[in-house]
Formats: sequence, structure tokens, C-alpha cells
Amino acid sequence: MDKKLVIIGWGFGGLRTFYNLAWNKNFEITLIDPRTKSSMKPTMPEVAFQGKDVEETRFDLKSVIEWKGAKFINEAVIKIDADNNKLITDKKTEVEYDYLVITAGAKKDFTAIKGLEEHGYSMCDDIHAPKLWKALENFKWGKISIGSAKSTFDSSRVDIPNWIAPCEGPIGEAMFMIHRYLKEKGLREKTEMNVFTPGDVFFEDIGDDVRGAVGWLMGKRKINLHMEKVTTEVTDKKIKFEDGTELESDLTIMIPVYFGQKFLVDSGLADKVGLLPTDKSMRHLDHKNIFGAGDLNTITMPKLGHLAVMQADIVSAQLRKEVGENIEIPEYKPEVMCIMWMGHNEAAIVLSDIKLGWKKDVVWYGQWQGFTKKMFDHYNISTNGKMPPKIGEHMFKKAIETFWMWKK
Repeated sequence: MDKKLVIIGWGFGGLRTFYNLAWNKNFEITLIDPRTKSSMKPTMPEVAFQGKDVEETRFDLKSVIEWKGAKFINEAVIKIDADNNKLITDKKTEVEYDYLVITAGAKKDFTAIKGLEEHGYSMCDDIHAPKLWKALENFKWGKISIGSAKSTFDSSRVDIPNWIAPCEGPIGEAMFMIHRYLKEKGLREKTEMNVFTPGDVFFEDIGDDVRGAVGWLMGKRKINLHMEKVTTEVTDKKIKFEDGTELESDLTIMIPVYFGQKFLVDSGLADKVGLLPTDKSMRHLDHKNIFGAGDLNTITMPKLGHLAVMQADIVSAQLRKEVGENIEIPEYKPEVMCIMWMGHNEAAIVLSDIKLGWKKDVVWYGQWQGFTKKMFDHYNISTNGKMPPKIGEHMFKKAIETFWMWKK
């Protein structure tokens, strides 16, 4: 008898799990999400800093799911009854499951910092990124500030790094792409650029080699760095910090505070900040038929799409093994791997796991890397959210590792 598999959320983790198992006749799949269109987050910097039409980053979710023979419910989950293997949506729909995969993502709270929603901007999603592009177009001269809010995570039940800025890669993209934009518009000499972080280092999830390279690139572009700056308020002309200092700013761009999902809290499944605590097999610590992948998972540190995909592959393998297949479960070895836009067809490829217990720490930047980024985004959107084949990822990582070994 087919097992009822329910997936909540369509992000990297949800779509990866869906595509991994859509062909598998052992599962009757239902995907639940309140939105009908998916937007690909890796393309948001292009929307925010290059004016890309946000519609070019979206695809229709319902048609993709149903074309694969699965069921799509365009509603929001409000509560999970884990003891009875069912959930309820905002439209009172009850859905039963044998296995539940939660990939709804972490929330970003734009109201947690006073004035941020009114006076600040962000590139984090398809709602805020177009607004940021309009603000950048209207910018003529002055001071631009880019940074992260401080987030808190719960390590009481799981072993995670003590990081307070979950992923500062978008900050890197913002500062380099804005520098290039201002230079092309003849505005760079009229603009002071500042970057701030709540951490005692910038990019706390990477090692000294990559951080040093980023620092060198910032220095070359005259981008100032301010560390240990915990934001308390944003006004139209300044940013206020916890230590009593202030930073003048005519355009403030931030990654807001991360927090979990209310439906997890209401269901008694969340940790202290609303995220989903799992073990390294991605199973919930108290309910072994509930899995989590992506930013909503407590152990996802940093909050990175690459880790969501790794976790989804583990979840998919676990589920296939549950229905009797003889399959090896991948080991969870988290790493930072991303392609960071720098503007003008340039990008930086980062591969680092040194802060997560391993050895690699390399950054490789230039126009070839920009071409790679374009190819990835094109494949991702044209295939409705699929990731490149595993062999491609393997060859890609080997090329970076070879470069790293040669550099050493």
C-alpha cells in the first residue's frame, strides 16, 4: 500500500525531496503551500541590484506538482497533530500522513528591529528585492549601509555552532554588486559604503583564507567594515546599535532577524525559537516519521540553500529505506558552498568547511565563475526548481578542491 507522504513548503529542501521521490510508486505525495508560484532566491540579488524582472524568477508550482502526479494544496498549515499523524490548514482541511517532511523555511522578522520595515530594505525575497531596486535607482549620493541583524538559536538539544549571523553571503553580494552599480553610474566617488555585522568577525561561518580574500576585495573597493554591531533601531538617516554608537545611512540594507514557524510552536514540535530540532538523519527528535530540511531545521547552520539540498537527499534516502529499498543513507557533512554575485558578470565561488570540523577554505573569483552562476540560475529556473545533476556538482566541487590544493 502506498505511503502518504506530505511535504510542507516548496523551497530548496521541499522541491529537492519532491523531485527525488516523485517517480517512486511507494509514495502518494501531497505538497502544501499557501503560494502558487515559487521564486528562486539565488536570483534575488539580480532583482535587487540589477533590476531583473521578478517574474523571470518565478514558476507556477501547482502545475509542476500535478504534472508529476502529486497533489497540491494551496493552503497554509496551522497545526500538526503529531500523535495522530494528521495536520490542519487555515481552511480547515485535514490531511493525514504516514510521513511528514517540513521544509517551510525560517521566517525573517522585519518588525524585530524598530524602524527596519519603514526605513530599511532587503534583498531576501521576491517582495522586498524589487523595492530595493527602486530605492537604489533613486539614490544619487550619500552613505549606504549593509548588514545583518543578530539572530538567536537554540542549542539546548542539538549540537550547533554559536553563530549569530546565520548567512552573510547576501551581504557580500550586496556590497560588491552595489559597488559595481555605483561605479557604472558615476556615483561611487560620491558614496560612502559601510558593512556591519553583529559578530566579532565578518562571515563567521568561513575560515581565515576566504575571510582574508573578502577583506582584501573590500579594501580595494574602499568598503568599510564595522564588527560587533547589534542593531537596535533604523531611522531614515541613521542606524543605532546596542553599544550606543550610530552609523549615518541614507540607504540601509539588512538581513533581518531569523525565527521559526508559528505552526510548529502551536503544535509542540519547535525548539525555543520556533525551529524544528532534528538529529543528523533529519528526523525530529521526538517523532521519527517527521523530517525537516532547510532553514527551518535547527541544525542547518549556516542557513544556506546548499545545506537544504544535502538534507533533502538524506530525507529522501531515509524514506526510501523506510519502504524497504536497499539504499545507503548519505552522511551529513555540512559545508559552505555558494556562488556569490559580484556584478559585471563576475562572481566568487566559495567552498569552506573548516569552521564545521573539516579542512577546506577556498574562494575563487572572476568572470568564469560569473558564467557558472548564470548557468546554474538558468538551469534552476528552466527546470522549475531542479538542481543540476549530482555528477555536475561532484565535478564542480572537484575543480574547486583541485584549485585549493594547487593554491596550498
